[in-house]
Amino acid sequence: QVQLQESGPGLVKPSQTISLTCTDSGGSISNNAYYWIRQPPGKGLECIGYGTDRGITYYTPSLKSRTSISWDTSKNQVTLQVTSVTPEDTAVYYCNRLLRPFASWGQGSQVTVSS
Repeated sequence: QVQLQESGPGLVKPSQTISLTCTDSGGSISNNAYYWIRQPPGKGLECIGYGTDRGITYYTPSLKSRTSISWDTSKNQVTLQVTSVTPEDTAVYYCNRLLRPFASWGQGSQVTVSS
């Protein structure tokens, strides 16, 4: 089963913008929908948003003003951007396919927001 690969900045300071990429090595990102979720330390999973390269995108209302998801078909990557981060954005960030064929969960990308 295909495993997606997330990558991100690691440690960032408050108020910065973070960008995380999700690479699908098993198929074209144009043939599926993708979602981002995150898990803060000691807490449950939180949906951030999902969509397709055709522009159909949903964002969780509480994060909508600070998040955007974009698609780079030349690199077969889906990018999540979160602006004005705070320590509450500290989490492991994951991406995955929304539709079949599903992919295995990757290791995620740890983002720590600290001054």
